[in-house]
Amino acid sequence: MVRTFASLLLPISAFLSAAVGQTGLAPKQYLSLPLGSIRPTGWLYDQLIVQTNGLAGHEHEFYDYVSETDWMGGPSYYSSLEEAGSYWFNAMVPNGILANNSGIIQRTQEFLDYVLAHQDSTGWMGPEVNTTKPRYLWGRYPFMFGAIQMVEYNPDLTDQVVDAFYKFVTLANQMLHNGEGVEAWTQTRWEDFVMTLQWLYDFHPNGNEALLIDTMEQLKYTGVPWEEVFEAQYFPTTPTDDLPNPLGYVLSWHGVNMAEGLKALPATYRFTHNQSDLNRASEGWDLLFQYHGRPSGIYAADEYLAGLEAARGTELCLVVETMFSGSYLYQVIGDPKYVDRVERIAYNALPAELTGDFWSRQYLQQQNQIAAKNMTPNPFPNDGPYSNVFGLEPNYPCCTVNHPQGWPKFITNAFVTTADQSSLAQVYLGPFQTKTTLAAENPVTVMVNTIYPFSDTLNTTITAAKAFTYYVRIPSWVVNGTISINGGTPSPVSPTNGLQAVQVEAGTTTFMLDLPAEITTENRPHGSIAVHRGPLHYAFDIPRTSKILMQNGEQPLAKDLEFDASTAWEYAIDPSTLQFVNKPPASGTLPSPVFDSGLPPLSMTVTACPIDWPVAGSTFAASPPTKPTCTGAQKTITLTPYGATKLRIGEFPVFTAK
Repeated sequence: MVRTFASLLLPISAFLSAAVGQTGLAPKQYLSLPLGSIRPTGWLYDQLIVQTNGLAGHEHEFYDYVSETDWMGGPSYYSSLEEAGSYWFNAMVPNGILANNSGIIQRTQEFLDYVLAHQDSTGWMGPEVNTTKPRYLWGRYPFMFGAIQMVEYNPDLTDQVVDAFYKFVTLANQMLHNGEGVEAWTQTRWEDFVMTLQWLYDFHPNGNEALLIDTMEQLKYTGVPWEEVFEAQYFPTTPTDDLPNPLGYVLSWHGVNMAEGLKALPATYRFTHNQSDLNRASEGWDLLFQYHGRPSGIYAADEYLAGLEAARGTELCLVVETMFSGSYLYQVIGDPKYVDRVERIAYNALPAELTGDFWSRQYLQQQNQIAAKNMTPNPFPNDGPYSNVFGLEPNYPCCTVNHPQGWPKFITNAFVTTADQSSLAQVYLGPFQTKTTLAAENPVTVMVNTIYPFSDTLNTTITAAKAFTYYVRIPSWVVNGTISINGGTPSPVSPTNGLQAVQVEAGTTTFMLDLPAEITTENRPHGSIAVHRGPLHYAFDIPRTSKILMQNGEQPLAKDLEFDASTAWEYAIDPSTLQFVNKPPASGTLPSPVFDSGLPPLSMTVTACPIDWPVAGSTFAASPPTKPTCTGAQKTITLTPYGATKLRIGEFPVFTAK
């Protein structure tokens, strides 16, 4: 059964049944802080600077998709809010501000000014005016996220942005009531607009509460019902290549749509007040990772959901959108499973999909990736054979402009306040500093000194005008963690719902966390295993050769790279022989960039033996052989953090060493 737009025109009551007596928006469990309140330090700041000095920070200078000038010499923002400019703006607003990059800050301000100046008399946002093409709403949603971040950082922009938003909302509301503005992509991504409407409702309602709620309802009413997509009886438990979608919403199984759709039910809950929305959001998250998850934290979708096989791909856009959705899910629901996974994704899947210098990116990464090249035959049924090449624009351009939101939004969601704003919580572990004012006029600063996840220890200094309760997340993988407050004797951590409470007095409070973890293995298909310790997934970093396939004529640092294995990769391992190796940097400072071959200070050794492991085609590994036989002498190999590998084996056959 394929559902058409017309078939969606059912009574809103079929979708919405707000709890009796509940009006307005339900509160979130935790509130995010304005852009600029949280800053990266140490290696994480360096990582952001590497990104800024790479493709992300320069693509607007030369890349046609978002270049500063078009063929007429004017601003190249025509059609930009269909995808390109909207994605770029959403990512580079926080990137520029957190990196203190004046050039990017200027460009994003110019972009905002240009778009708002070209809002037409109907309220339609952007320069796409006086054309005959249909007006679809979705392309404006990432732009609005970027504009909200600019208002958070610079409140002087509030009136200009809010006024423009309301003109657009009024028009969008009319369009939705008239059955306009919605096509297949808008049907799946309506939750992003709902979140913008909820920002207006929370901070700038201006007497428009009824308009805002009605527009939220119309978006859900005309969109994919994610509560059905995430229902166990309809959810795909295998690759979806030849699987008919029982609900007819084919694009709901698209990887990036799924990543964005994860936000839909928590956003819906805020105006329906239905606990069932939160329950289904939680169930859908679990189903997604149960049937399509990766040891790197993310899930497989080489365009559409792709199951568990290690040679299938994961799109870079999917990685950063899932990180953003996981942060939002945590803020609404409060379950630490969301931020545990986002942290895994950030420290594994995200850096794995870019070269260390951030000048080249993949469209798709593989858990077992023995080459990055033009792949014939191709393991990706719906994407091209060039998809795992590291380059400027392999397969599709969206990830080039969208991927830079990953690190900045991870940083901006690292701390939250409780709903009453009386307490502050650190939910992502790493080197950060933050400055905010809590309730009762309590200014607070926090400095977290650590090289986590490349170390188990974090030293935190808090300065506050008044006493309050501070919280810090204790990840689920921690074993025998301890906390020492103000230099006192370490005591076991005792988190509640993933958060350790620290009673902070007026003045300065310090505490040290030691968060050790055990080596664990994860069962994967065909009897293979994946290896973890703490937030990091470990893989065999295959030595490689590199070949330049293509180079941008205007910016030679932007190039397409082919990687080929230069040594054997066909190994089985004995998991009982895994040994953790920690070689802390003598200077206390990690190398830059840390996510590149041989640079992380952590590794593991394991006994391995060569085996017969065929390739499926000439460029990708077949499934790991079950119960393989050693074909040569045993040897010790080294496993390193997955995020630093570009060719790798992350899911191993096993054997028993003698």
